[in-house]
Amino acid sequence: MDDDAMRRFPVPDRDDLPDDLRERIDDETERAGFTPNVFAAFAYKPSHFRPFFEYHDALVEDTDLERHEVEMIIVAVSGVNHCYYCNVAHGALVRIYAKDPLLADQLVANYRTADIPEKHKTMLDVAVKLTESPVEVGGDDLQRLRDAGFSEEAIWDIGAVTAFFNLSNRMAMFADMRPNEEFHNIGRTQNVDTTK
Repeated sequence: MDDDAMRRFPVPDRDDLPDDLRERIDDETERAGFTPNVFAAFAYKPSHFRPFFEYHDALVEDTDLERHEVEMIIVAVSGVNHCYYCNVAHGALVRIYAKDPLLADQLVANYRTADIPEKHKTMLDVAVKLTESPVEVGGDDLQRLRDAGFSEEAIWDIGAVTAFFNLSNRMAMFADMRPNEEFHNIGRTQNVDTTK
């Protein structure tokens, strides 16, 4: 685990962690090829690590949204929150799941000008409104999502992903979590056959 995963709190030593956290971190490290710093940072408090990642997993595994839609919400919300960690880390995931090397940068800069369908602009309009002006979100916003073609479950999921990543953004910023260097380049280039 990278000692620089966050700057405002100490990163715990992997060997000092409970077995279940070590196992989860090892699984993520094997899957990604590196240990995402968010795991090292949240390991600071194991009792918070467990429910944080359990809820994260539920949001991405039990959803009526496509995975690239989940990641689009995360990046748009993180963009308006100016969360460096999530912009970079989830920007990489947008590039992977949307199979688009440009989309994450467009979403971070200004999702309203991104090359996305109107359905997704509506989804991000509501997510950003919930982020910036939650008291102004009303039934008309949910109706806009229905009119755009989202199911009731997907609408719930849009709200849940938005709310969770507002929490995540704030903790990442509070602790000054730093994205792994690897995230910066993931999914930026298409595989090109140079033998032709």
